[in-house]
Amino acid sequence: MTARNGNQYRTGLADDREVWLGDERIDVTVHPAFAGSLNGMAGYFDYQHKYSDDCLMIDPETGQEHNVSLLRPRNREDIERRHRAFDRLARYSNGMLGRTPDYVNVVLAGHASRQDIYDRSGDPVYFQRLEAYWRLVQEQDLALTHTIVHAAIDKSVGELQGINEELTLRVVERTEQGVVVRGAKMLATLGPIADELYVYPATPIQKGFEEYALSFAIPVASRGVVVVCRDHYGVDMDVADRPFSSRFDEQDAVIIFDDVLVPWDRVFIDGDLGVYNAINAATATGNTQQQTAIRAAVKLEFAYDLCTQMAKVTATDGKPDVASLLGEIYSYLRIARSVVADAENRASDWGGGAFFCHDDISSLRTVLPIWMARVNDIIKTMGSHNLLATPTARAFEDPRLGPLLHKYLPGANGIAPEERARIFRTAWDFAGSALGSRIELYERFYLGSVGRARALDHKKAQAKGETGAFAAMFAEAGIAPVPAPADEFDDVVPTGA
Repeated sequence: MTARNGNQYRTGLADDREVWLGDERIDVTVHPAFAGSLNGMAGYFDYQHKYSDDCLMIDPETGQEHNVSLLRPRNREDIERRHRAFDRLARYSNGMLGRTPDYVNVVLAGHASRQDIYDRSGDPVYFQRLEAYWRLVQEQDLALTHTIVHAAIDKSVGELQGINEELTLRVVERTEQGVVVRGAKMLATLGPIADELYVYPATPIQKGFEEYALSFAIPVASRGVVVVCRDHYGVDMDVADRPFSSRFDEQDAVIIFDDVLVPWDRVFIDGDLGVYNAINAATATGNTQQQTAIRAAVKLEFAYDLCTQMAKVTATDGKPDVASLLGEIYSYLRIARSVVADAENRASDWGGGAFFCHDDISSLRTVLPIWMARVNDIIKTMGSHNLLATPTARAFEDPRLGPLLHKYLPGANGIAPEERARIFRTAWDFAGSALGSRIELYERFYLGSVGRARALDHKKAQAKGETGAFAAMFAEAGIAPVPAPADEFDDVVPTGA
């Protein structure tokens, strides 16, 4: 099989997966709440064929066509090829879909690019399995999602301590067929409507907790996999009225592994802390964040244009305060584009022949969550009551209501009332609807918390020796550093010594 289309994607979901929405076990292929989401994701698979020059490529080893996101980058040309694909794929939803299949494809391709990390285990079988799985995803064009966050319910103790120790996914038995795993993982965006789950390292695990150091992949329909959905925010409305909520609720779910047997050929890490704690740091920023940063830039571009249209339809685009808000969004867009371009221009071999973007691209994950929340605030500030005075497209066709709406709800500058309503309905769906609010929460945390990202950037800066400017200033002036004073208790002998 080569790259799939939308109908083939739908067919692949016809299985016995255990998906729960509220207190009802549902069939996602026929449940009315999921109709728009399935249409939206099927549209993604059709879209990759519509723009095949950007999104698809021929694998030189197999001769098969696959999504560019599965490319293992080896040189600058590969980085440029991926950029074109990520940009095009993000434009399908204007960045509002965060877990399109190219996201986890990129993660998998990054891991499969670092054989040198897996070689540290001394057993080549784990990387051989991973590479074989990467090939399988290529051949079948599987829609993957991940579920990687520990079920740390009690935040007063460590992620694998106290009650968390029993809740989080771990190995409970090893058999001839594979490993049996039990526990929960959070949060599988796209989980109910993906083909497979890819479980891989997120944060490091300490020695003594090797049973939690797992990486594997299994079909969502595997026996014992329980998918627990949040409330669904998709709506059964025309795209003209709800362009995002009608198609792009990708769902989020807790995944419970109720004694699931994972076959050995699907196990990629089994208790090896060296590989587990190294593989994510060796790929996450330079590899994965090329996709996430480009998606964010596309979304900022759309938000800037949307807000510009809001200003035009209210004739406020000439007001200094509105121009300032528009310029603020545009500055976010320019910075995001610049950081991506710089990181791509400074791409290099990260090890084992894996050619990734410069690690400085990680700086975006410390600011994008703030920017995205701020964009939503700007939309609400600019839109004000207009966000709620928005008839549906069909309302304008009613012989009684239509003429009244044309008279009393036109746009400024001669803009048609239908266009005015469409602009503000889109703005509300972007920032204020149930889905818009969910997406804002997603933007805040899907790459980890801002605090953790900032602390990690500081740690990396110190490890690279990015310090010394203070001492250098005084050294240039001929002033020697002042030695640290001896501790006044240095000579005190501790009691009992």
